[in-house]
Amino acid sequence: MAIRVKQSHRFFFPYHRDSNLDHTKFPAPPGPKPWLLVGNLLQMGDQMHLSLTRLGLQYGDIFQMRFGSLTVVILSGYATIRQALVRQGEDFAGRPELFTFSAIADGNSMTFSEKYGPAWLLHKKLCKNALRSFSYAEPRGSGATCLLEEQVCAEAAEMVGMIREQAAKNCEMTGIDPAISLVTSVANVVCALCFGRRYDHNDKEFLTIVNINNEVLKLFAAGTLADFFPVFRYFPNPSLRKMVQYIHRMNGFMEQKIEEHINTFDKNCIRDITDALIALCEDTEENRDTSLLTNSQVIHTVIDIFGAGFDTIIAGLQWSLLYLIKFPNIQDKIQQEIDEHIGSARLPQFSDKPNMPFTEAFIYEVFRHSSYVPFTIPHCTTRDTILNGYFIPKDTCVFINQYQVNHDV
Repeated sequence: MAIRVKQSHRFFFPYHRDSNLDHTKFPAPPGPKPWLLVGNLLQMGDQMHLSLTRLGLQYGDIFQMRFGSLTVVILSGYATIRQALVRQGEDFAGRPELFTFSAIADGNSMTFSEKYGPAWLLHKKLCKNALRSFSYAEPRGSGATCLLEEQVCAEAAEMVGMIREQAAKNCEMTGIDPAISLVTSVANVVCALCFGRRYDHNDKEFLTIVNINNEVLKLFAAGTLADFFPVFRYFPNPSLRKMVQYIHRMNGFMEQKIEEHINTFDKNCIRDITDALIALCEDTEENRDTSLLTNSQVIHTVIDIFGAGFDTIIAGLQWSLLYLIKFPNIQDKIQQEIDEHIGSARLPQFSDKPNMPFTEAFIYEVFRHSSYVPFTIPHCTTRDTILNGYFIPKDTCVFINQYQVNHDV
């Protein structure tokens, strides 16, 4: 039987930022013995998050494994993860040099491959400022408080209309699949924010973007042996080759859109996030000590925003619908709260949030219970560090087990 290692009273050892840290005074994290060549990969099974959660019961909130030639430290437990990502945030702020990460962005993605440092911090600041400019609350003619809310409301109404039309055509009432409507509506919100325009749901260019992004996400989620066995980078790999081809097609589309924005840019008329990024880059030109974003970084920043607002939002909506169907009593309570505070004369707004605690609690509980994103994007240590008394070397890949935290009862 696996024994839970109690960590609630664990003393948080001081951590060190000295590059000459004497690691011999601190043990390495425990973990299962790896097998020759494959490491611990065969112990993972089909659901890695469940396997790692079970191993955490045996080895504690910090343990290490080997996936092929890659050493990975797995972090679980709220206190341990908070210590690593907040109190020792700079120590764990890197990204591992995985082959798929380099294939996605050629080292220019803030999300996947850009090195942590002053340039990365500037990149992050510019992105936050660009996003904030389109989510800042101010009165708009449509009744919405920001462009983001305006686009979400418009696409939500369009999506409901599509689902109603689909249901009306289904005379046999055998059920409908809302997946297509969800995907196209979410993609249109992201396109409106990134490129300043929405597409007709049957537009060929729009459907091509959606399909390419879907394929990239599927192939990326499946992973590749080249991340864990470098020798496979030199072997024929149809799925990896296909992913690279899709990425190049996506990058080509983004380059075309950004080139159009640069040619028509007007600093007095910021149309979307791409314009906002271009404007912020121009505003920093006077500061010669500040590293500026290259055109390639701007392209990959837009790709990062597009990807971040695409797959996870769709998955969250699909899980929400599933839970509402599974628990009709919860659905009735949410409907009652909507009827009481919003009614049928208008769409919901951000300003309604304080008056709808039950609906908000339902959304958070869907995120927690489903844990449809069981891990964060892998982290990497930027220096030798000590966490909870264990020594973790620089450039160590770190997995954050969000599923375990969400189900730590």
